Amino acid sequence: MAKRIQTLYLAGPENTLPDAGEHSLLQIALCQAMGFDLLKADPIEGPDLTEVRAREIYAERVSRMRRADAGLINLTPFRGPTADPAAAFEAGFIAGLGRPVFAWLNITEEDDGELRDRIASHVGARLESDGSWRDPDGCMIEDFGLPESLMLWAESRRLFVVLTDDPLRDLTGLQLCLEALGEYQD
Repeated sequence: MAKRIQTLYLAGPENTLPDAGEHSLLQIALCQAMGFDLLKADPIEGPDLTEVRAREIYAERVSRMRRADAGLINLTPFRGPTADPAAAFEAGFIAGLGRPVFAWLNITEEDDGELRDRIASHVGARLESDGSWRDPDGCMIEDFGLPESLMLWAESRRLFVVLTDDPLRDLTGLQLCLEALGEYQD
């Protein structure tokens, strides 16, 4: 019988919010209400933002990921059309440990649920005669009709797309992932 999932690692851009501490308490409360323990990265702040501090933060986050039974990954577009690169790394790291990943992506009604359309609205895109989409540099844009890159989409046991007016703070996707995680191990 597989090990019961108890401890979750949460990754996403929430650590950068001006109210990151308050938001973190809401996330922890949701996880605890569903019977899970939550490991998440602490906000990066303070006057000692040096290379040494960066390596300490990395080591601490890797240690937390290694202790987690599963990953909850917020893939909401952050500072562009795609997920926070740190969250994408953490999703891959957890998957590399052989642990399940559950993810969500919050978008507004103005955004489109497809990655190709978000890239097109941020940097531009053109449809080539062969049916492929290219960015202004001529690089191919993934066009699988997916909400995120195929590698992040395919590794997620479940990936929820949530329409919201507040993409960086809406907790609906987290709640859906927790419910799916409960069903996953029943």
